[in-house]
Amino acid sequence: MNRRAFLCGLTLGALAVSPLAEAQQAGKVWRIGSLNTSPIPVPGQNPIWDSFLNRLRELGYIDGQNFSIEFRTTGGPADRLPDLAAELVRLNVDLILVPATQAALAAKQATTTIPIVMAAAVNPVETGLVTSLARPGGNITGLTVSGGTLSRKRLELLREVVPKVSRVAVLMDPTNPAHFVFWRETEIAAQLLRVRLQRVDARAPDEIEAAFASIAKARAQALVVFTEPMIYSQRSRIADLAARNRLPTVNMIKGHAEAGDLITYGPDYRDLYRRTAEIVDKILKGAKPADIPIEEPTKLELVVNLKTARALGLTIPQSILLRADQVIE
Repeated sequence: MNRRAFLCGLTLGALAVSPLAEAQQAGKVWRIGSLNTSPIPVPGQNPIWDSFLNRLRELGYIDGQNFSIEFRTTGGPADRLPDLAAELVRLNVDLILVPATQAALAAKQATTTIPIVMAAAVNPVETGLVTSLARPGGNITGLTVSGGTLSRKRLELLREVVPKVSRVAVLMDPTNPAHFVFWRETEIAAQLLRVRLQRVDARAPDEIEAAFASIAKARAQALVVFTEPMIYSQRSRIADLAARNRLPTVNMIKGHAEAGDLITYGPDYRDLYRRTAEIVDKILKGAKPADIPIEEPTKLELVVNLKTARALGLTIPQSILLRADQVIE
């Protein structure tokens, strides 16, 4: 590895090799810190996380041999993220991996030197994580997902399936800045479609039951879910509660449709995490986060759960089925 870095340095006319490149010596075990609000993922049970590990393996990283992961998770509420980020900094990990906006903000507060890689942050310029997508500056890079047109599109899809819907509940985490981006754009769509929104908050798994009780009390006719790591970890429970309340539910990540939600539309998160692994690889080989442009999704996927539609007595329009990337029977 030293010889390769030296030759690369000659090509670039550099007289010195970066500290990260020098560190890539025989026997080096990279330590990646994972900062999250969802439970620690179990290999084989979380397809999104598995896509990250599988891509790392393809790039030559074997867990327990030349890299390890230090997991720090709140298991729900985001209020402990700053303390957990500080723990990872004290451990002097080589890189901090964050799934989305909340964890990214906590990691940014904790360190200006350890590289931070985002898997799916929302509008990182607007939330103050980076100065620009093309030249992030600082120690943060990774991938971003749009909070704008996709949020509007999900409500439009719901209206196509349930044309007479007039009251729609929105499940969100009020501590997540990204969810207010989603909320703002969903409000715009609701005004255009003449739909009344009911915002329902859930900060932790133990607040989800109460959220659905509030939805039922307001007699909402459908549900939009703003997902995040905590909500994603509760996807089966949310789908079950939606089914019990006979609520057509629209979400943004394919895994929610696989768990029973009616429709999901958004980035291919498995692809995002594969690309995240590639950015991690670049940084461990010496690239600076400040010089790595933040990437946007290249794949969007529309998934329809026909089994759920039949249970709700709904007919999915042929126009949606023809556009769907996957139809779950």
